[in-house]
Amino acid sequence: MLTDPVADMLARLKNANKALHDTVEMPASNLKTEIARLLRDEGYIKDYRIEKGESFDTLVIELKFGPKRERIITDVKRVSKPGRRVYATKDRLPRVLGGMGTAIMSTSNGLVTSRTAQELGVGGEVVCFVW
Repeated sequence: MLTDPVADMLARLKNANKALHDTVEMPASNLKTEIARLLRDEGYIKDYRIEKGESFDTLVIELKFGPKRERIITDVKRVSKPGRRVYATKDRLPRVLGGMGTAIMSTSNGLVTSRTAQELGVGGEVVCFVW
């Protein structure tokens, strides 16, 4: 049975965050790298890097914590799954926690947040919610 690579990434991220790890590693892909870039730009993680390997590259994400080691990421949720795709039109873009969270969407302009999608006036597939 093939697993969803994005769901795997989000599960690793959630588990490492819950266990207060400083970094989390996973096999790299363009989609995962773009999600990591958006998480960094939105301030949920410190940084990310891709380490070259013999058979496959590894995406290493550095998690971010508050001054008293409190978690920055409260939770992540996969919205659109391979068995049930979820799309949002430009008129009905998702809001996470009344604008406090971030929705990551796959649009014709690439992976963007719902705020950016609203500015661009595009809709697309809702990949995940982060708050």
